[in-house]
Amino acid sequence: MSNRIYNIIFHTHTLSGIIISALLYVIFFTGSISFLRDEINAWERNEPIQKDYFSTIDFDTAIQNLDSKEKLYSKDLSFSHRYYEKRIGAFVSKAKDTTLKEENTKGRRRGFFYLDTEKNVKSDYTSNYSLGEFFYRLHFFAQLNFFGRSGYFLSGMVALFFLFAVVTGVIIHWKKIIPSFYVFRPKAKWKTIWTDAHVALGLIGLPYQFMFAVTGAFLIIGYTVMLPPVQKVLYNDDANALTQAMEERVQEDFPFIGERVAYQVSYNELISKTKEKWPDLVVNELKVFNYGDRNMHVQVSGSPEYKDNISGTGYLTYRLSDMKVVATEDPYKTSYIEGANDILRRLHYGDYGGYGMKLIYLALGFITCFVIISGVLIWLVAREKKNVPIYKRRFNSWLVRIYMAVCFGLFPVTAATFIAVKLFATEALVDRRAFINQTFFWTWLVVSILLVLKKDHYSINKLCLISGGILSFLVPVAHGFMTGNWVWNSISNGYSQLVVVDLFWIALGLVSLFVLMKLKKKIV
Repeated sequence: MSNRIYNIIFHTHTLSGIIISALLYVIFFTGSISFLRDEINAWERNEPIQKDYFSTIDFDTAIQNLDSKEKLYSKDLSFSHRYYEKRIGAFVSKAKDTTLKEENTKGRRRGFFYLDTEKNVKSDYTSNYSLGEFFYRLHFFAQLNFFGRSGYFLSGMVALFFLFAVVTGVIIHWKKIIPSFYVFRPKAKWKTIWTDAHVALGLIGLPYQFMFAVTGAFLIIGYTVMLPPVQKVLYNDDANALTQAMEERVQEDFPFIGERVAYQVSYNELISKTKEKWPDLVVNELKVFNYGDRNMHVQVSGSPEYKDNISGTGYLTYRLSDMKVVATEDPYKTSYIEGANDILRRLHYGDYGGYGMKLIYLALGFITCFVIISGVLIWLVAREKKNVPIYKRRFNSWLVRIYMAVCFGLFPVTAATFIAVKLFATEALVDRRAFINQTFFWTWLVVSILLVLKKDHYSINKLCLISGGILSFLVPVAHGFMTGNWVWNSISNGYSQLVVVDLFWIALGLVSLFVLMKLKKKIV
């Protein structure tokens, strides 16, 4: 490679990294926390659940209670368990019987709600909002959708820039990538220290970073940016037609006849029958078509356990008039499109290997955060030279100080938000989304401003480690105080979801104290 091409690639790598550094740090920090999304929701609500929870729900009672409130005749129902939590997603369509009068529902998600079948409590998206949902959506900047899908578009562009930075970084270090991996000189100049750490940790997380850049760009740009215009232009804005084309699945049509029939149906038995056909199937969806009509059908869907297959969805559709199975989809036979889509999602979410896989993803996510910061510090130290005008050096230092304040401030702010939500966001709180958003973003703004006022990076680092470490230890304390489920109680009761979150914060606190003890004044 000629020096000219090398310099072009080197400077584009540096420029792309600097442009997206802060945004990319937020994506990986919040994304790493989002790997524990379901556990965080269970911890926040104090609602741990057992394995294969959806199959244990008493849908006979749940639908009967729902019918007494909603008058379900002629409507389509859908119950899904997308996330591993007690509150399932539910959807009730408009009545197909045109003689029935209904109240107009407002909002983008008309007919959708969350249902706690044990307590028989409905909740909308706002009141059901949670910390897990907040960090999951902040991971792709959903809170920045001020203009249509502007937040999604921004995160998609960051993913593309990140992919470019990963590829150019490999090209730059290709000739010496193996020798550099084994080199670390802690007593050398700071530029050398940051470069050694950047290369070594970057190489460790290289496959992970490349995978996340590709799958992130696919999920955000492919689904949220590109699919809407494709649906509008090629499929006349018909979401069902687009879904059918993508999933290669025939969409059953069960016409409404208009004859009331009181079927004595047990949805629990239909779920059991489906499990008999595929014993290892994880049931995660129940659909009812034309409720109370002669042409009423019930569909039970599920997916294989990840130890058997990480892709695929299957279902049995029952016609209640004669209890025959009229449609079948084998969960263990997957089409190319469905398999490719599922594998990309599983690789991105990291939910296919239990807590061991989540721990690996979590560690690699935080390692990537360090790689991002070390890259910024390399950029700063490389420009701290006497031949660089003083005003440029001041600007560079000021810019990096903002980066450090915004990025490092996330740690104590996140811990403080966990504590605030546990202490003050009770079930009586109507607008949980507003409370979480205001608590997190206002605290982040104030902390970032205070940290920027510090004149050196050492003080920023030290303050974040001290405050973040202390608050990390207080998170499980707040949980035990409010619920009585202290760590030892959760362990003895087998509440693995609660234990994971508490231990996560205890581990973060211990790591913070360890790093603080090793921290020296001589820091860039």
